[in-house]
Amino acid sequence: MVLSLKLLSNLTESGNTREVEMENRAILREWFDRVDSDKTGGITAIQLKSAFAVGNLHFPTSVVQQMIRMYDFDKNGTMSFEEFAELNKFLLKVQQAFSDMERGRGFLVPDEVYKALVKLEFYLDSPAFYTVCESFDQMRCGKFRLDDFISLCIFVQSSRNLFNSFDTSKQGRVTLDLNQFIYCTANCRI
Repeated sequence: MVLSLKLLSNLTESGNTREVEMENRAILREWFDRVDSDKTGGITAIQLKSAFAVGNLHFPTSVVQQMIRMYDFDKNGTMSFEEFAELNKFLLKVQQAFSDMERGRGFLVPDEVYKALVKLEFYLDSPAFYTVCESFDQMRCGKFRLDDFISLCIFVQSSRNLFNSFDTSKQGRVTLDLNQFIYCTANCRI
């Protein structure tokens, strides 16, 4: 079994939209069922991490756990097929933004990371952007492979989701006490 984000994204580029959606869903279901090796109807972080590794995407367990937390709508610690389908949509968008910028090199430099984030509608100021880049540049060489970029995007999206839960008036600003700040940092850990 090989995880192929490219295969799923290629399916969306051709044919009748409804037929393609159904075909995508069938392929996604087949992939999900293979990863759900114990047939529980849910995949764990370890199962998902192993499947990504087969597709040559290497994530720390903490990143895969964060992926599951982002889309674990029933909060049971595993990912159902429907939850996985939502994660897949996000990953395809991230992969497309990466592909649009990488020019066949297999990596992005920080300026391209910034442009790709903007394509994904993540708007960070310079201090936040460079701090995030430092955190996710695993090799410390200013080159972000797809798995580095996905990890960075998972963190930014998780942070955005958490921020939005506190920004109830949609003003773009929140005030947190120490307990709320600790709660936020613990929930965005990667």
